[in-house]
Amino acid sequence: ISGASDNTLKVWDLTNRKQLFTLEGHSYSVNAVAVTTDGKLAISGASDNTLKVWDLASGNVIASFTCKSSIACCAIAPDGVTIVAGDESGRVYFLRLEGITEYLEQGMV
Repeated sequence: ISGASDNTLKVWDLTNRKQLFTLEGHSYSVNAVAVTTDGKLAISGASDNTLKVWDLASGNVIASFTCKSSIACCAIAPDGVTIVAGDESGRVYFLRLEGITEYLEQGMV
C-alpha cells in the first residue's frame, strides 16, 4: 500500500506489480501508511491533519482521528488495535481501536 500526493492510497499486487484499487478519503497528501499484521486494516496519515483506519476488504474508512497538524508518521502495534502517530508539530498520539477485535472475529470488517 502506498500513500500519494493525489490524496489517495493505492493498493498493489506485488506479484504482478499491478494496482488493485485506490482508497479515497483524504483531502490532502497522504504522508504515512501502516498495515496490521493480519493485513485486514490499513492506517493512513495525511496533511489534512487526519488519521484514518481503512477496512481493506470493503475499502471503507472505519475510524478517523483529527490531529493538531499534518500527520508525519504512523504505526500499528502487533496487537492490531494500538496506533501510534506523530504530527509535524512534534505531538505523539497513542490511540486504541475499541471494539475492533470483536468485529474482526465476526468478519464484520
